[in-house]
Amino acid sequence: MEQPLRISKTKVIRTYKIKSSFFNALVDNGLIKTEVIDRVTYVHYDQLASLERFVNWHYDLEINVPSMQIIHRLLEQIKTLQEENQKLKRK
Repeated sequence: MEQPLRISKTKVIRTYKIKSSFFNALVDNGLIKTEVIDRVTYVHYDQLASLERFVNWHYDLEINVPSMQIIHRLLEQIKTLQEENQKLKRK
């Protein structure tokens, strides 16, 4: 079985030029999922788009993590409603 592609927390912090505390807050609040292997924390590549969005919200728009949770949840609800709407249109 092929291992999913992932990047270490250290490399994420360096690449995106973010604070470790911000990264930890995203993880602690369930916005980003991580995996620990041999005491190294990794982020799967499929999480990077969300991570980039949260980084932009925080550093460009000065949105705090609790507000990000609310915005993220609302966007997910909109996406779900749009999918349901499309299914209903097909019937």
